[in-house]
Amino acid sequence: RYGGGLVDESRTGGRHAGGSAHPEHHLTADVPGEDLSLGQRHHGESGGGARGAGSGLAAQLLGELAAAMERGGAAGLSALCYHILCELAAADAAVPRLSPLVADAVLAIRQNYAGLYGVEELSAQLGVSKSHLVRVFSAEMGVGPGQYLTGVRLDAAKALLARRDYPLEVVATLCGFSGANYLCKVFKKHTGQTPAAFRAQNACAARGGAVNELESALYI
Repeated sequence: RYGGGLVDESRTGGRHAGGSAHPEHHLTADVPGEDLSLGQRHHGESGGGARGAGSGLAAQLLGELAAAMERGGAAGLSALCYHILCELAAADAAVPRLSPLVADAVLAIRQNYAGLYGVEELSAQLGVSKSHLVRVFSAEMGVGPGQYLTGVRLDAAKALLARRDYPLEVVATLCGFSGANYLCKVFKKHTGQTPAAFRAQNACAARGGAVNELESALYI
């Protein structure tokens, strides 16, 4: 339909050995949303040079704006506001937009991370070869689709660990990992902590909240 071979790290250690992505089944593990046009939280953290510079400039201009507001003077304040808007517009224009293929892949991963078995399934859903998807996705996102999927699953696991008292086996299933042992292995590799240690340090005061359909089906 549009127109790589990574192994899906979250699945190769268990039930399924080679596959695809992540749609949440709308299991509300509250993986933070992201603006696809802005590029990708996991990508942006490693490759956001222009973006970082723009953020520093924005902070400087906002500081000047606050100072101008304290001093008063409508003319100077108006000019500074115009300057800030121009800088923000330029920074936004410098951020590369995602191609339709990569945007659809990101959306599919974020919507179905609990159900996708790996990159092969994802590429089949998108109607392209695995190698083509990996190549294009990696070029635009800075990481491959398998790595991106693992990151999204880990974000979902962190959210559940902080907000729910589910056993690790349930957390693993809700987030698309093959089991509690594999969740612990991947979690420790990427965060330096065990899921239990993370839960102890990050438990939300307001735990609980609405239980979604997938959680209800899996947790009795």
